Amino acid sequence: MLCLFDLDGTLIDSEAGILGCVRHALTQLGVPHPAEMRHWIGPPLRHSFAPLLDHDLERIELAVEYYHERFHAIGWQEHTVYSGIDMMIERLQAAGHTLAVVTSKPERHARPIIEHLPFGKAFSRLYGPDPSSAHSEKATMIRAALEDFRAKPEETAMIGDRHFDIDGAVANRVRGLGVLWGFGSREELEKAGAHALARDPAHLAELLAA
Repeated sequence: MLCLFDLDGTLIDSEAGILGCVRHALTQLGVPHPAEMRHWIGPPLRHSFAPLLDHDLERIELAVEYYHERFHAIGWQEHTVYSGIDMMIERLQAAGHTLAVVTSKPERHARPIIEHLPFGKAFSRLYGPDPSSAHSEKATMIRAALEDFRAKPEETAMIGDRHFDIDGAVANRVRGLGVLWGFGSREELEKAGAHALARDPAHLAELLAA
């Protein structure tokens, strides 16, 4: 089976790095920080910055630049691997599954993270959106993966913690598996049409073996 993994909220807990960079960008622009910010993890940056910056395209682009400034310096290192992910990856490899990453992070941001993960070499390919895009593009990236690996939709799974991942899976008729340890909710994943929900990495390995 071709197993496509989201990165943030699925393989790694990147809350500290992402929110640190968001705060840096807003501080540079003199904008107060929202009280609740976890919903920033998952959607494209421009989508999240827009309402705080009055949908001013110039300020939105400046905010993205400030975000990237801190991310390149330190933000990409500010994450932890969820407990049990390494063993789950080993099980999937041993079972002969092909693994790849499909993330909303631009490739230049995601690549150094994956290369420094202890199991980073397990992933055959990395798919990230165009850095200038304001959209998730998960559906487009999943479609590209199906073509690259010449995989059948029924033999492919997209694994993630937000509705963007499941939306992309549904659009390509692949199995959408939601994970409950990330930044999304059970309700969000079920509403998006998740094929099944994994309570922990070991459970996810069992679902992918089914």
